[in-house]
Amino acid sequence: MIGKEYLMEILEEEECLTADGFDDALVGCTYGANVVAVYDINKMVEILMKDGTDYEDAVEFLDYNVVGSYLGEKTPLYVNFVTQEIHNA
Repeated sequence: MIGKEYLMEILEEEECLTADGFDDALVGCTYGANVVAVYDINKMVEILMKDGTDYEDAVEFLDYNVVGSYLGEKTPLYVNFVTQEIHNA
């Protein structure tokens, strides 16, 4: 696991795009030929809700203004992590 400071150095060196105002939702970067920033979408929703936005508006804002915006090969990835254990049937 790497620290935030080192992660930011990697993203800068690789000329990765980042989502303004969502540093606390940055959870890592991809590994390989095309390094991009990776964000936890649930943390992004929480950040917007702390600023007074309700859940539905936060999700809509992110879908339309952030996740739905493709800015080239260095566009960040937005991940929705599983928070419960998955059982096979």
